Amino acid sequence: MSAVDYLLLMVMMAATTLLTRGFFFLLASSRMPAWLQHALGYVPAVALASIVAPDLLVSGGVVSLAWTNTKLMAGLAAIAFFLWTRNVLTTLVLGMTVFTLLQLVL
Repeated sequence: MSAVDYLLLMVMMAATTLLTRGFFFLLASSRMPAWLQHALGYVPAVALASIVAPDLLVSGGVVSLAWTNTKLMAGLAAIAFFLWTRNVLTTLVLGMTVFTLLQLVL
């Protein structure tokens, strides 16, 4: 790519960022519907799940739901532990501990 291509790419990325982030400021005079405000509250959790889920479910390039998938088993243990305790820090420690033990055993 030439210098002009890189410059054009940066300008387009800046315009896209300004447009997507500034969209709600443009609509500041109008009020968002309550259902949309409620739905936007789930965006961070959905974004995190879309990043984590493929790593947990894909092993060796294929979807693996087997008990030998150590990432999936550690993730399920962490989810169960979090639902039981609601403590994020101990859930992280437990998840990594279970993952490490499963890696050593399997």
